[in-house]
Amino acid sequence: MPDLDNAKLREAVLGGDWKTAAAVTKAAIAEGVEPLAIVTGCLVPAMDEVGRLFECEEYFVPEMLLSARAMKASMDILRPLLAAAGTEPVGRVAIGTVKGDLHDIGKNLVGAMLEGGGFEVIDLGADVSAERFIEAITKSNANLVALSALLTVTMPAMKTIIEALRNAGVREKVKVMVGGAPVTQQYADSIGADGYGESAGAAVALARRLVAA
Repeated sequence: MPDLDNAKLREAVLGGDWKTAAAVTKAAIAEGVEPLAIVTGCLVPAMDEVGRLFECEEYFVPEMLLSARAMKASMDILRPLLAAAGTEPVGRVAIGTVKGDLHDIGKNLVGAMLEGGGFEVIDLGADVSAERFIEAITKSNANLVALSALLTVTMPAMKTIIEALRNAGVREKVKVMVGGAPVTQQYADSIGADGYGESAGAAVALARRLVAA
């Protein structure tokens, strides 16, 4: 990918400019740039940088949402091309906010960061039952499940889902990561989760470690 286009796309993602991100991506494809090269050479590093800026408190939720929208504008163009070429994602993640919890901003951020990190994301939305997670795992062949809870009273649903995965015979097929404002590493350990991500950026690094393992 030409340096100038690479720089423009990176700047568009970091600046949350979705129109420029889409335009640069279309231009690169028209010039014969491989879709995977755009993802691995620009989008993944750009979203990694967004995560770093968030960790350093230089970016906040609004900036992350804008960057995620710009990244998605590019991915919407690239995704069918990657699928047509048979390109395998880093991993497949079924993500959702647990049953009884309607909060989705944190889940949306994590999903966007994961997609920007090269994962295929199956977003189940909010208020997601164990049965829907099991169905998503079976249909999409997901190897990672990401559970979000923003309320203390809905946290027990995470344990319920993990137990349901075990009873359905799919627990050994997936790694389970959990997160959300009230969730802690201690709680993740107590319910048998494979990992805990304290932020969207940390969740991507965790997901990479889990699928590598």
